[in-house]
Amino acid sequence: MEKIRRMTLPSIANPDLAPLFDNRPRWNQADYRRGGFHNFHTTARYAMSLRAPRVLPLRKQIDWTIGERPEVARYLAMPHFSAFVVVRDDRILYERYAPDFGPERPHPIMSITKTTLNLMLGRAVGDGLVNLDERVGTYLPEIGTGYADATVKAVADMNVCNDNIFDPLFLSVSRYDEEAVTGWRLPREGAKERTYRSFVCGITGGDLTNRTGHALYKTGNPDVIGWIIERASGRALRDWLIEIVEAAGLEGCFHVICDREGVPLVGGGACLTARDLARHGLLFARNGEGIDGRRVGDATFIEDARRNPGPPMPKPRDWMRYSRMVTTDGTWLGHGGYGGQYMLANPDTGTVVVYFGVIENTSAPDPDPNFQGPLVKMMAELAAE
Repeated sequence: MEKIRRMTLPSIANPDLAPLFDNRPRWNQADYRRGGFHNFHTTARYAMSLRAPRVLPLRKQIDWTIGERPEVARYLAMPHFSAFVVVRDDRILYERYAPDFGPERPHPIMSITKTTLNLMLGRAVGDGLVNLDERVGTYLPEIGTGYADATVKAVADMNVCNDNIFDPLFLSVSRYDEEAVTGWRLPREGAKERTYRSFVCGITGGDLTNRTGHALYKTGNPDVIGWIIERASGRALRDWLIEIVEAAGLEGCFHVICDREGVPLVGGGACLTARDLARHGLLFARNGEGIDGRRVGDATFIEDARRNPGPPMPKPRDWMRYSRMVTTDGTWLGHGGYGGQYMLANPDTGTVVVYFGVIENTSAPDPDPNFQGPLVKMMAELAAE
């Protein structure tokens, strides 16, 4: 009998996900980041895609003077620019794309993904499933000391002090491990692959009271809120996200990164086209009402988020406040995303403004006060008119 030939084939670490310089994988290196961002929906190891059966049609009613404004033209001329869209109700008032991008291409919205939690939490609170003043440990007995004694409201308002340090430079071991569990990079050599919820349970803390006078941005907070919503409702986060996608009437796919168990990364894992992010923003502009009268958010909760906000952001952006997984100045609601993204919705005018960019410096800071502050003010002025 002929012998079966066997041989061991060598392998290498996936080059997109293996850390290179400054403790970052290749897709997040300055030289590769633009391509990495524009193809991020296919880069992470674990993801799911959701699509709506019915679409909100957007008709063009272009006001070319928007692009001629100096404060707008400045951001559209920046080398990191990818997309800019202004939508009111069902009309596109203005849109512009970089030569290497376009209206059909998905883009990571990073932390703008957190805005989905405002809609979900509002419904859960409105339906009596979640009490904002209750301890996190009441809903999640297995949670670690970093969150157990904090109130749900404090977590949703980024108003908790624990050992989960936000590290925009990606230098800490904690940030490395956090990205590894969501498939943004490979685990450290010899480390066991974990789930995101096991990671969150391992976050520690003592006195959780925030005494800084400003919001303490924690990447674990949104996933704690998502877990509470799932536990209290008995429904998977995936089902909640499907409802949002369908109510927004998204035309393309809502791509969202997951961990190894399929838990969506609601703190920063979604990728959308600029138009679809505008459709998502219209849910806030309409106080939680979607297409065909579908309601996914709670109008009272959304209004309370902007009228009774949480702590201010750190200086020099202390004119913004963090409130129930959105930022606000008391008029608009929005959120920024790592690398140069922002979405802003004004319920008073029904207007949404979306900006996509890919900052290609070493750190791609989020937020960079020299970049984001003037950008948000420009977007807020457009949305208020």
